[in-house]
Amino acid sequence: MSDAIQVPLEKIDDYRWRIPRSYKPGMRVPGIIYADEKLLKDIRQDKAAEQVANVAFLPGIVNASLAMPDIHWGYGFPIGGVAATDPENGGVISPGGVGFDINCGVRLLKTNFQYEDIKDKIRDLVYALFNDVPSGVGSKGDIRVSAKEEKEILLKGSKWAVEKGYGTQDDLECTEENGAITGADPAAVSDRAYERGKAQSGTLGSGNHFLEIQVIDQLYDRDLCDEFGLDLGQITIMIHSGSRGFGYQVCDDYTRSMMHCLQKYNINVPDRQLASAPVNSPEGKAYLGAMKCAANYAWANRQCLMHLTRQSFERIFNLSWQKMGMNLIYDVAHNIAKIEKYVVDGKEKTLCVHRKGATRAFGPGHPALPERYKKTGQPVIIPGDMGRNSYLLVGTQKAMEETFGSTCHGAGRVKSRTAATKSIKLDTLLKELESKGIIVKASGRGTIVEEAPQAYKDVNEVVDVVHNVGISKRVCRMRPLGVIKG
Repeated sequence: MSDAIQVPLEKIDDYRWRIPRSYKPGMRVPGIIYADEKLLKDIRQDKAAEQVANVAFLPGIVNASLAMPDIHWGYGFPIGGVAATDPENGGVISPGGVGFDINCGVRLLKTNFQYEDIKDKIRDLVYALFNDVPSGVGSKGDIRVSAKEEKEILLKGSKWAVEKGYGTQDDLECTEENGAITGADPAAVSDRAYERGKAQSGTLGSGNHFLEIQVIDQLYDRDLCDEFGLDLGQITIMIHSGSRGFGYQVCDDYTRSMMHCLQKYNINVPDRQLASAPVNSPEGKAYLGAMKCAANYAWANRQCLMHLTRQSFERIFNLSWQKMGMNLIYDVAHNIAKIEKYVVDGKEKTLCVHRKGATRAFGPGHPALPERYKKTGQPVIIPGDMGRNSYLLVGTQKAMEETFGSTCHGAGRVKSRTAATKSIKLDTLLKELESKGIIVKASGRGTIVEEAPQAYKDVNEVVDVVHNVGISKRVCRMRPLGVIKG
């Protein structure tokens, strides 16, 4: 067992646990972990709770160092960690609080198809998508760009793809930040990052990235389902990818260069992986500008992936994607830092919100939401593992008040990739998935084992926590039919 077992946790209620400030001298705020008793046992198996306490050392941190129920050990911050800092009071930004795959995120499309309409075409679709969508480590796509165009992508994000004919204005409206966060600074990006990003637009990548054909198997809120145009047995498509080698390089560059900021700005943290700089410092501004470039790259990438997906469906069904009703419901980021406004102690403050392996979950009426979602609250997309379920939820006012408009982002690992490879047999796994009616295609056999359902917490339990505590609200549940892995 790890050191994490010794982290003291005080029960607040059935779904929240506090790490007191007294646990470590230097903690500026308490830690709060969202979990039930069962999930807490998994959380105690690694050092994630310790990392929650370490994040509480960051200068300018507000209210608490937060962790979602899918929390697991990561670089600096735990994956599933949320922290807001106040730039006006020395608040810092930390690359470890965003992660290496900047704006790794997920988008959900609906279709006009019912399961009965396409059940005999699932295998054809899986093979077509696997053929059309480049996947795997270092995968390169047909959508090649010049150096000038790459800088355009970093500034325009999804809008660049739409201008090229890879989507519509509606797609932009249904993407967080309209698919392009303002303030991106291409000059803050290294040559190495440019080099790595040049050939990877419209590529899925490796690891836990996926493209899934799904069917809605459970409705939780009929009124919300009607608002979204969703029903039982309807086919949906989920795309999970990020900023590829480009974002990784940006994070790598700045985690190294920010080490000197700890001494320069007298920042005392118990883990050098929490290297950070004041948000308003030259180093903080440079990282924010580069991070926004990577975020925009990721949004353009997922837009291109959706375009390729629509094309595959068009070829198989000989219909336009518009006639098939392949409309984007929403696209959300999972690894990002955002400058947002919140009410803290009765006063509105502009904060830097780190979400690392966490989803934005703005409640109804928020000005950042498109008109179509002002009434419902922001769509929240929570993918599970390839053998269980994924969810559509909506953000809530309680999330705005309690978690800086944030919720979980997925199931959360319980086994490392190495441990999964050692303990799970590929043939047995494939038979299990096939018995559930799930067709899987991957560029490497190892990826399938690394991403086995047994390597993850049960997403149903994770979503139960965020729904029951009220920081997001369940709309419907999907199960996988066909999965393309990197």
